[in-house]
Amino acid sequence: MKKNIIIFLSIIIAAILIRFGYAKVSSIMQNKSMLNKPAPSVTVQAIGTQKVIRKFEAPGRVVSKYRVDVLARISGYLEKSYFKEGDYVKQGQILFLIEPTEYSNAANVAGANVRNLRAQLVYAEKQLRRAAELVKKDYIAKAQYDQLLSNRDALKAQLASAEASYNDANRNLGYTRVKSPVNGKVGIINVTVGNYVSPTSGALTTINSTNPIYVTFPLDSTDFQVLADADKANNKNRKVELLLSGGAKYPINGVQDFQDNKVDQSTGTVTLRATFQNPNNELIHGEFVTVRLYSNNPVEVPVAPVTAVLENQAGKYVYKLDENNLPQLTYVKTGEQNGNNWIINEGLQKGDRIITEGLQKVIPGKPVKIVTEEEMKKIKSQGN
Repeated sequence: MKKNIIIFLSIIIAAILIRFGYAKVSSIMQNKSMLNKPAPSVTVQAIGTQKVIRKFEAPGRVVSKYRVDVLARISGYLEKSYFKEGDYVKQGQILFLIEPTEYSNAANVAGANVRNLRAQLVYAEKQLRRAAELVKKDYIAKAQYDQLLSNRDALKAQLASAEASYNDANRNLGYTRVKSPVNGKVGIINVTVGNYVSPTSGALTTINSTNPIYVTFPLDSTDFQVLADADKANNKNRKVELLLSGGAKYPINGVQDFQDNKVDQSTGTVTLRATFQNPNNELIHGEFVTVRLYSNNPVEVPVAPVTAVLENQAGKYVYKLDENNLPQLTYVKTGEQNGNNWIINEGLQKGDRIITEGLQKVIPGKPVKIVTEEEMKKIKSQGN
């Protein structure tokens, strides 16, 4: 029995040693194979620069230049409404009518009072002129003339007050016709015919101006600095294009005419604003769009061939050769594509050498064989 156990254990130990030895030999052979494997052939290009007009894309939002509350300036019952929600209206267009009878009567009474006082003043002026002649001839006492003069002056004061009241009454009568203060699109109507309204009732409706119209958008602070450096001598009225939510390009270009004076610490962006003409009311307050902002001046920037820039979950990268001609995986931040090149915002500078062909077989830190473009063409043709 003891002999059988010893034999069984010997078999297990032998099996383990054989397995371990095979794995070790296999690993050694694999490593030896990798060492003997020739270095992959690659082409290399030094990073150059191009002068380009910089283009930046950002999400934007359409915002009315004016958002105006329409208020009642007098009190009364709403008699009529002359528009529907969502209508486009012109400045001065009548929107509501407040029952005008009370104000019309007040204007009529005030007008009659003015006419009466004017007639009295005409008569008083006539009496005063006559008295002036009589007092010169001592036909009447000076005190009598003075009384007529005082009466005339009192009528003048009464007339001035009456005319002010008449103007107020007419102005209030005009306020019964509630008019649009701007051109724009009407929002929700907050009252209905028959409601009692007053200056303290709040907005009857709200009008968003539509032409011109604003688009606000955030720009990454890094991009903003690039833009500022490009346009040091001319940083006003930059060209702006819009892509609508469906992808169509808005037919009229705008002008970037405002930029905030601070970076939003929570987002790392600077808020900019562009103004667009909107004659057909195609842009609507609150709509989301894509903004394309262009620098005024060309700027020299490093560029890399599109084919040399790869991407993984961590971002875009290239293989840059170090001082020993070994490829190092180097992450880059790209700007817009300019022809067959990516504009490089971060990660590379002029003169850096990157691999442009043969990327598939490159292993970071492992030797590569640098060949010319002609040699690479031959290698590819032989592979086919």
